[in-house]
Amino acid sequence: MTYTIGIDIGSGAVKSTLFKVDGERQEWLAKRCERIRRRDPMQLAEEGRDGVLADAGIAPEQIDYIATTGEGENVKFATGHFYSMTTHARGGVFLHPGARAIVDIGALNGRAIYVDDRGKVLSYKMTSQCASGSGQFLENIARYLGVAVEEIGPLSQQSKNPEKVSSICAVLAETDVINMVSRGIATQDILKGIHLSMASR
Repeated sequence: MTYTIGIDIGSGAVKSTLFKVDGERQEWLAKRCERIRRRDPMQLAEEGRDGVLADAGIAPEQIDYIATTGEGENVKFATGHFYSMTTHARGGVFLHPGARAIVDIGALNGRAIYVDDRGKVLSYKMTSQCASGSGQFLENIARYLGVAVEEIGPLSQQSKNPEKVSSICAVLAETDVINMVSRGIATQDILKGIHLSMASR
């Protein structure tokens, strides 16, 4: 039996998770997510590690491996560092074994990854630097609509008549959304339109 911690230092948040592997059985024991908001990401990585250990009731000396990804190559207590596209691919197939495409919407950009049944990256596409293809843009829209981040996906799936977002620029797209709200377009249709616009890039 082994215990592994994974830490992802992204552009907007530091995510930490703790897994137990016992033969073929893998169990997700704890997870944490802290927004950076001008705080030191390395300090948040330490807090994330300590937090998942405390949540799971596991002692530090029981940990066999600490893996980092994203901007985590300088985490001093890490055992190894992995390229983020690799971890997204492996993580997607771990969570959904039948998945062959993984979509990552990060704070600054988005990417679509085509994978095989082992989570090996076969090809990928990334958005440009335009902010309207990013998670930060989506969070800004959700805030304007009064929707929690956790509600974005479920609400979008309820859409029956998605509203087309005409602008690829984040500033103009936000103006589109303001106009949609003033016209009484349903929140779920606005969100679905934004999702479709982001996916098309």
